[in-house]
Order: sequence, then C-alpha cells, then structure tokens
Amino acid sequence: MSYFSRLTDIVTCNLTALLAEAADPVAALRDIISEMREGLAGAKRSVATATASEARLTGEIEAERRAAELWDERARGELLRGKESEARDCLLRKRELTDLIAGLEQQHRAAQATKDHLETMQRALEARLAEALRRYESLGETLPTHGETSVVDFSPPAVVSDPQREIDADLEQLKRQLGLK
Repeated sequence: MSYFSRLTDIVTCNLTALLAEAADPVAALRDIISEMREGLAGAKRSVATATASEARLTGEIEAERRAAELWDERARGELLRGKESEARDCLLRKRELTDLIAGLEQQHRAAQATKDHLETMQRALEARLAEALRRYESLGETLPTHGETSVVDFSPPAVVSDPQREIDADLEQLKRQLGLK
C-alpha cells in the first residue's frame, strides 16, 4: 500500500493517524519508513541537480561578464585608433552580452530559490523520517544492528546540514541577544 503520492504528503503526514488506521502498525510503519527513504533519496537527487544548475549558471554569468569586458576594451582600442564604426560594433556586442547576462542573472535567482526550497524540503523530510524511526523504536521494535539485513534501511538519515553546529550557533546568537556574552 502506498501511503504517499507526493513528497509534501510525507512532510504533512500525521503518523499517529496513519498508524491508528493500520491493522498492523509495525508493518505499516516499516512501509512508511521505506517510502520516506525513497522520497528522501529523490529529494537528495533534486537538490544535487538544482545545486549543479545554480553553479553552472554562476559560471556562465562570469564567463559572459568577462566577454563583455573584453568587448568594452576592444571598443576603447578601436576608438583610440580612430575607428568609430568598429568601436560601435564592439559596443553593440557588449550590449548584447549585457542583455544576456541580465537574463542569466534572472535564471540564477530562480535556480537559487529552487535550490533553497529543495534543501528546506529535504531537511523537512529528514526530520519526518527521524520522527518515524523514533516512533518505530517506541513501538518496541529494535532497529537492525550493523550487519543484519532488512527490507528497510533503518540507518539514520544522512543530514545535509550539521544540526549540532546550527544549534550551537543559535545558542550563541541567543546569548548575544540576551546580553549574556
């Protein structure tokens, strides 16, 4: 039985309600955890793709900026040589590149927003999976030890961020806000 049709279903699910409806809560939770892991794997792939897209656009923008600077320098050189028509052509090419850069920058902002959204979704999925794993343990089930095989991978989810470092930073910020540091 499939419990989730979209990743947002995982984030917004009510585990208590799902398990209350299940004839065998332990088996249902195993299936739920398996689906969550599949969703998390897909989210990680999406984050990687979005990150690569954002990096590609960054490189493209920088390359086009360098090219625009070269056309500007050529225009200056042509003008110094008294070749106004050639300088005008160089400036036209620079203008074209400037327009292209503006379009690429807009795409870059969209790619950055998409990447940020996907990273947030990934962290939410990781949190929901961690909750499901805790719930599984609370039902009296033990997670397989290293070396045991299972249909479901119960190892803790790989976390993109470092929660301990983030918590330490939040704590330091609170101390500063409260004048304790």
